[in-house]
Amino acid sequence: QWQLAESGGGLAQPGGSLRLSCTTPEFSLDYFGIGWFRQAPGKEREGVSCISRGDGSVWYADSVKGRFTISRDNANNTVYLQMSSLKPEDTGVYYCARTPYRYCSGQTDAYYLWGQGTQVTVSS
Repeated sequence: QWQLAESGGGLAQPGGSLRLSCTTPEFSLDYFGIGWFRQAPGKEREGVSCISRGDGSVWYADSVKGRFTISRDNANNTVYLQMSSLKPEDTGVYYCARTPYRYCSGQTDAYYLWGQGTQVTVSS
């Protein structure tokens, strides 16, 4: 039973955009940070971006800086990942996950609650 839910994945051309959403219906974003991760076939899951609880400080992987933007809507317990200037190497299954730590990071082990994932494919 999934407690987080991702949506918004799909097919985009290189240079295109997608916006992913992560909903956390039970827990307030005042108390939990949310991270975005992705995994391509045959590769390890990697951190993409995260937003911390409380002050909402953010982190981005170097590979997506300047192209992806993370944001939150606390009233609806939703975190967004706006992805622009997409590249084929952005292809993968994107997951959101929850962390109790004050400041988030891209370390998978810091997260203990995961969504089911949404597929992002960037191809011409």
